[in-house]
Amino acid sequence: MTESRTNLAWGALLDLPATGAKHERLTRALRAAVRSGRLPTGSALPPSRVLAADLGCSRWVVTQAYAQLVAEGYLDARVGSATRVRWSPDAEPMQPDAGRPPTSPTRFDLTPGLPDLRAFPRSRWGEALRDQTRRVPFTDLGFPVPGGHSDLRRALADHLHRCRGVVADTDDVVVSTGVTDGAARMFRALRAEGIARVAVEDPGWTRLHHVAREAGLSVVPVPVDEHGLRVEELDRDPSVRAVLSTPAHQFPTGVTLTAGRRAALVEWARRVDGVVLEDDYDSEFRYDHRPLSAVQGMCPQRVVLLGSVSKTLSPALGIGWVVAPPRWCQVLRTSGTARSGPPVLDQLAFARLLRTGGYERHLRSVRRRYRARRAALLAALRRRLPACRVTGTAAGLHLVAHLGADVDAADVVTAAAARGLRLVDLRTYQVDRREPANYLVLGYGNLADGAIDDAVAVLAAAVADQSARDRPEVVSDRLST
Repeated sequence: MTESRTNLAWGALLDLPATGAKHERLTRALRAAVRSGRLPTGSALPPSRVLAADLGCSRWVVTQAYAQLVAEGYLDARVGSATRVRWSPDAEPMQPDAGRPPTSPTRFDLTPGLPDLRAFPRSRWGEALRDQTRRVPFTDLGFPVPGGHSDLRRALADHLHRCRGVVADTDDVVVSTGVTDGAARMFRALRAEGIARVAVEDPGWTRLHHVAREAGLSVVPVPVDEHGLRVEELDRDPSVRAVLSTPAHQFPTGVTLTAGRRAALVEWARRVDGVVLEDDYDSEFRYDHRPLSAVQGMCPQRVVLLGSVSKTLSPALGIGWVVAPPRWCQVLRTSGTARSGPPVLDQLAFARLLRTGGYERHLRSVRRRYRARRAALLAALRRRLPACRVTGTAAGLHLVAHLGADVDAADVVTAAAARGLRLVDLRTYQVDRREPANYLVLGYGNLADGAIDDAVAVLAAAVADQSARDRPEVVSDRLST
């Protein structure tokens, strides 16, 4: 198939789903076209600028979709050549789950979101699980109690009080399967109370934005600067009485909400009779000094704290929590079902780790590991990409890299994917994408220490090949520090 034939047939080949973010919809449509054989192996896809013009979307949408499909093995992107289909529907028998993408050929993964899975405390967890299996009363072997086992809720209340300055007792803690589950319950509770609009940080964790919309809420983006959420912007919309924020370590910018804005956020919630949803995102990992206390401790009546073990132990455990005022707790418990919480034995095993100090010993161990890994990544960036500027607090499992005014981050993502390196552009997490983005969000939590320099070498090669062309040299100062 010649490239001209591909372009002529493009309108008939693509069937974009009606829901989802634009780049996700385009990715699904292209994947389906490849798997069905409508885009044959070896056929050339249009240049990203051409397809973006045809679809009436930004070029970023197309480059993100191409990069994802290159990483999944459906497309092949080579410097100086067209992006072509590499996967054939005849390469494997069609199975009931044939829509699942093949194993990624990724060599290095610098996307954020995962802790070091190699560091999972297998022995401690296994010991705790065996101990609780021997000791658990048979009455606890039925369906999980909605809201969580009292042993875990009690242990969490004590741990969060000591380590995060949270003001709560056992009855104020609701066990969930993670932050997403806890946020979804809160969003539904807010909607039932007549609150129809929730403010969110922009950029922010877009998955929770989708969850808010699924609960029937309208999402109102509020910008973030070097001091965190711009709290004064909340007053621009009087109908907003709820806000989702990550004060300890904002995702993805990596900044910390300043003391003045923390106080302003609490004052705003009191003044409008509102509620703050505090996502305690990777708050346990601070490398310049001790972790800051939670905003919840400043106003337990107005702040709902969301947390989980996804960034400290493993997302596979599916254990999270919500610390909420009494007015919300009963609603949060009944909004789940007997089958919606973590397994009872896992709850009891985690409670044992909290009681015996095993969890805090694990945190101290991985905190040292992440501090050293972050330092090694910064050193590699200084050596191989001296023009790159890193912003954000010395904390967490990711950092933000500003590539420079003449580098298009979306192009770098695509070029890196062709070399076996997974990256993510900051614009992935933006609601307002009018500004050009020259930023990458680099996650190092699950990156092997020995792979840091090689991964940055691949990144440097991708940056060298992808200087932005035909674009005005505009630099966003949203992340400047």
